Amino acid sequence: MMMDDDMENGSLGPFQDRLRTFPNMRSKPYVPLIFRVLMGINVRVLFVLFLLGIGVIFYIGASTSPIIVFVFSVCIITFVFAMYLSKWVLAKDEGPPEMAQISDAIRDGAEGFFRTQYGTISKMACLLALVIFSIYLFRRTTPQQESSGIGRATSAYITVAAFLLGALCSGVAGYVGMWVSVRANVRVSSAARRSAREALQVAVRAGGFSAIVVVGMAVIGIAILYSTFYVWLGVDSPGSMKVTDCRFQLSFLCETQIIEFVTLIMGFVMIEAKSIVSGNLVMNYNIYLGVIPDPGEALNRVGGVPLLLVGYGFGASFVALFAQLGGGIFTKAADVGADLVGKVEQGIPEDDPRNPAVIADLVGDNVGDCAARGADLFESIAAEIISAMILGGTMAQRCKIEDPSGFILFPLVVHSFDLVVSSVGILSIRSTRDSSVKVPMEDPMAILQKGYSVTIVLAVLTFGASTRWLLYTEQAPSAWLNFALCGLVGIITAYVFVWITKYYTDYKYEPVRTLALASSTGHGTNIIAGVSLGLESTALPVLVISTSIVSAYWLGQTSGLVDETGNPTGGLFGTAVATMGMLSTAAYVLTMDMFGPIADNAGGIVEMSQQPESVREITDVLDAVGNTTKATTKGFAIGSAALASFLLFSAYMDEVAAFANEPFKQVDIAIPEVFIGGLLGSMLIFLFSAWACSAVGRTAQEVVNEVRRQFIERPGIMEYKEKPDYGRCVAIVASASLREMIKPGALAIISPLVLGFLFRILGYYTGHPLLGAKVVASMLMFATVSGILMALFLNTAGGAWDNAKKFIETGALGGKGSDTHKAAVTGDTVGDPFKDTAGPSIHVLIKMLATITLVMAPIFL
Repeated sequence: MMMDDDMENGSLGPFQDRLRTFPNMRSKPYVPLIFRVLMGINVRVLFVLFLLGIGVIFYIGASTSPIIVFVFSVCIITFVFAMYLSKWVLAKDEGPPEMAQISDAIRDGAEGFFRTQYGTISKMACLLALVIFSIYLFRRTTPQQESSGIGRATSAYITVAAFLLGALCSGVAGYVGMWVSVRANVRVSSAARRSAREALQVAVRAGGFSAIVVVGMAVIGIAILYSTFYVWLGVDSPGSMKVTDCRFQLSFLCETQIIEFVTLIMGFVMIEAKSIVSGNLVMNYNIYLGVIPDPGEALNRVGGVPLLLVGYGFGASFVALFAQLGGGIFTKAADVGADLVGKVEQGIPEDDPRNPAVIADLVGDNVGDCAARGADLFESIAAEIISAMILGGTMAQRCKIEDPSGFILFPLVVHSFDLVVSSVGILSIRSTRDSSVKVPMEDPMAILQKGYSVTIVLAVLTFGASTRWLLYTEQAPSAWLNFALCGLVGIITAYVFVWITKYYTDYKYEPVRTLALASSTGHGTNIIAGVSLGLESTALPVLVISTSIVSAYWLGQTSGLVDETGNPTGGLFGTAVATMGMLSTAAYVLTMDMFGPIADNAGGIVEMSQQPESVREITDVLDAVGNTTKATTKGFAIGSAALASFLLFSAYMDEVAAFANEPFKQVDIAIPEVFIGGLLGSMLIFLFSAWACSAVGRTAQEVVNEVRRQFIERPGIMEYKEKPDYGRCVAIVASASLREMIKPGALAIISPLVLGFLFRILGYYTGHPLLGAKVVASMLMFATVSGILMALFLNTAGGAWDNAKKFIETGALGGKGSDTHKAAVTGDTVGDPFKDTAGPSIHVLIKMLATITLVMAPIFL
């Protein structure tokens, strides 16, 4: 990053005379291309186009179902509410000039890295698109596919286009997360000068804007897609398909995959372009519905439905993985480097302006936490909605329910209510009427918890109403009640997960205080205590997950819904409904997650701008709470993924059965090759985590060396006589993180492909045609289980180490600068790559593995 030359040369006077003047690294504000194009259009033309677009959307929705109109209405209203939140936040003052200058430097660094990182990711996405195109272009065809009129070339082109579209949408979601955080941080800092409650409200509303936009984009996007297919295919028009037929199409989309992320795990509905529009589509129809439609008419009419969705989630997942890796490496390498030299060696406070790595650290909070988490959530919500829609439609067909639209559209309605109840929860957090009146500082976590409790209560009510409205059927009058209880199981699971994570990461509770006490006897005992705490923290979540899966599956099975042979069919859908329940407050949970990095940035701006100690105390408390909320969100995400893990496994087995045209109902790990696949799957999680952490370590070493060099070559920095070169550290971390993210990301993509292909060849020569598919199934199962446990350990241990340090910094056990504090800083640096790089990346890795194995299943056969 370029600094102002006159400041860099010191021509503006001694540094101590300009303590509050910082380099404005922004030469020109960065605006994405799409926004530059829109800003170049006349405002009146834009307004007319906007109204036209809204009219078209509602026309398509009205032609589809009143339920879709309801979803559209709720989404648009909440978008207006999000605009209100952004306007409210941006109307807040930015404080004194020195605060605004620091904020500009952070914003420029974040946007610059975002632009470079996503440029790199886009190049990799284009390369992978070519690979996908080649695979689809040269895959074998079936007579049914040929009769459907969709050739390999058409299938390949549409799949690649969907993949790139998914990648683009995921990138937009990430940009939204970063856009608000780099503008809200300085406003939170300014509000902290007046009251803690106002600062909390600004941070929460800024996070709420991002959360509502991301979730709303996922909901309205899928609703528009569904409605377009409905109208385009002429569903229920004279002589055409019935809604149930259309649902078949969506459900083939594929039942082989429907179950798959029927929970939340992947924004991907990637079924083989062929299998869906071709013979396998027919085959799946035959297997699950007992009917084979006319291949000439039905296949041709609905072939476009799955084709338009193939690859969408895969693209979103691909971008989310690399965004999380690159952003995580950036933020934690800068953080570790700044802490080790600044706090431990030089004894200066966190975010001290004399630390050359401080700006890089603050930039990292935005690109590592906000941008990556926005992309991750978009991908997860979209996948869960699509998968649950497919599963609901398929189950309704197997049960011969006359109007299955309620089961299909249920996920959209649930997440529409999510937007409403989360908005109410956000508004429930209010500041005092008169900021000049000094009141005792309230616990920010208690305030956030009250807002979450309000959201939970409303979610229970709206979820119950939604099940009665959409899932009631005369064939099983009490089924809706069972599914409402499934949703309640999911909501309770989410609440318990939040509580468990808070217990292990909040310094008000015993585990973190015990960890802080261990710091008083040295660095080694701090590390031992932190590792043991992280390992212990996996037990309760696993018990909760196990109970939830069994409860939801049992409630679904006893709902009274049966197929033609009298067998219960609601078990998997019950688990899917439980996952919807767990995610029914996703917007509020994401709000709490976004709150964390915004509060962290605010604290850095307060420290760098030399604000009074009372202001820093407020932002320190908010920062500590932000660490807990970030850990809570990560636990929440892993819990949702775990709830769906066995469904993902079932989805892959269904996909293989569809392609192989033979039953594939179990995987025997007593077979040596299959057992090896499981070992390799578990190994993959550990190797990926190791590479992610070592990437942070190597990059942090570069930062440490650079910071030490500046302190040696510019001794006046410590006396404020010389200004640090902040831009140099930002450039080092940016280039290193982009370089280091490639290896672990490539490992996730290549491993299952190589493993499945090699064992496919081995199976061919040994007379076991499904050996490759079985080995990959074993790998997927073991990797999912190992990944859940590893992510829980990493996320919780890292959060506990961080808050143990925060607890000591409140004055306990010797306070800042003491030997106890230095030991806690060491633990925090160890935990940094755990909680913000490897841990969150594993959540995306699990989804990426499921996506790869599903879309590439034919390679293993």
